[in-house]
Amino acid sequence: MTVHRLQVALMMLVASSAYSHIVSAQAPDTVAPTPGSATGALRPGDAVRITVFRNPELSGEFTVAADGSLRHPLYRNVKVTGLAMPAVDAQLRTFMRRFMAADSVFVVEPLLRVTVGGEVARPNVYTLSPETSIAQAAALAGGPTERGRRDRLVLSRNGRQTTVALRGSDGRGREPIMSGDEITVERQRSMFRDVVTPTATLLGATAAIINVFLYNRR
Repeated sequence: MTVHRLQVALMMLVASSAYSHIVSAQAPDTVAPTPGSATGALRPGDAVRITVFRNPELSGEFTVAADGSLRHPLYRNVKVTGLAMPAVDAQLRTFMRRFMAADSVFVVEPLLRVTVGGEVARPNVYTLSPETSIAQAAALAGGPTERGRRDRLVLSRNGRQTTVALRGSDGRGREPIMSGDEITVERQRSMFRDVVTPTATLLGATAAIINVFLYNRR
């Protein structure tokens, strides 16, 4: 009778575990959308690409330091954090006119720091143009691996997580990135990996416990 009760308990435990895995795999995401930023301001860790025609010593990509300035002997006097993108461009242009001829040609391009990880070919921290979309950022990291999901990803922004659909009418994948975004491509769900394997592992562990219990009762 004791052995029979243990077998019934084992079957109920395994069935309950399998059901829980199936329900969790089918449950829809209910994460609320994350509102975008009104300013799109630069933050420390972002960068600014400055290209000055025929003046390579003033050209390059310069990181925004913790104090809001650019890491360059000349540009360090310019504060760029907390400003909207057009204001950054205007402030740098006004500053640079003091050191260059009136007909000098230069281009100022803000670059935002974005982390792309999860199931992508080249997970890394990237500095990208503000016009880059969320989906394009994932593509620039090599796109999803063979195990990565191609229909959605997870966006962490300002301390909140949002599931972003890359297909259908959602359209959020086409939204532009923001400074500090963390983009994660999830792994595809697998019935064998997510349900069969954990259930088999649980079955084996439970069977081993029962064998030890019965052995000690002899």
